[in-house]
Amino acid sequence: MPPALDEYLDFAAKAAWLAGRRTLAHFQTGVAVDYKSDNSPVTAADRAAEHLLRELIGARFPDHAVLGEEFGEGGSSSPFRWVLDPIDGTQSFVRGVPLYGVLVALEIEGMPRVGVAHFPALNETVAAADGLGCWWNGRRAAVSTEGTLQDAAVGYSDARMLHDRLGDRWVALQRATRVQRGWGDCYGHCLVATGRVDVMLDPVMNAWDCSALIPILQEAHGTFTDWTGAATATGGDAFSTNGRLFSAVLAALGR
Repeated sequence: MPPALDEYLDFAAKAAWLAGRRTLAHFQTGVAVDYKSDNSPVTAADRAAEHLLRELIGARFPDHAVLGEEFGEGGSSSPFRWVLDPIDGTQSFVRGVPLYGVLVALEIEGMPRVGVAHFPALNETVAAADGLGCWWNGRRAAVSTEGTLQDAAVGYSDARMLHDRLGDRWVALQRATRVQRGWGDCYGHCLVATGRVDVMLDPVMNAWDCSALIPILQEAHGTFTDWTGAATATGGDAFSTNGRLFSAVLAALGR
């Protein structure tokens, strides 16, 4: 029999912590930056952390498939697939900003069931698995209870991309809400999951950016969907909410 979800969650949290330690060896050291074909940055820290995660998974679950941002997909056609983002927020990482995370997710038969977001430079971990709740540094995490946009705090990743996609709708959403802050990448979504922000917007997302966040937001009693409102890791964009604001934000996005 395969391990229970709590065992997978424990493994994912430990693996993310170890990979995070690997990134800290390069953090705020002036590490060299390369650029991929999509013009996104990558460093030796990204590659080293993903190598370590793959080694840990291969040793413990040799039959499982793996998808990672830096080295693509490999392994078997197993119904178990680990989805890895060794540094989500490389733009922050290379600038010495501590708001980057290590994302580790486990999909079972295509559904994200376990998710861990570890923030090495902040010593924070947000972790969840289906039916086991969402946990923030060992204590139960939950979204906020804010019910109106006019009092909501909105996080976002890239203001220019949001304006390019939404135009006047982005301006209107800013004017309709109380606070707007560029707490980008996975940290912003985890701020929603832990009740510190009410909404987070991301105009461009990949599967490795999303998979871990789906169980995290759902188990915190919030929502994590693409801009059509589908709870998917492959929609190409994403937003998270505390649940109460979901319909209002979806309408603000023109859906």
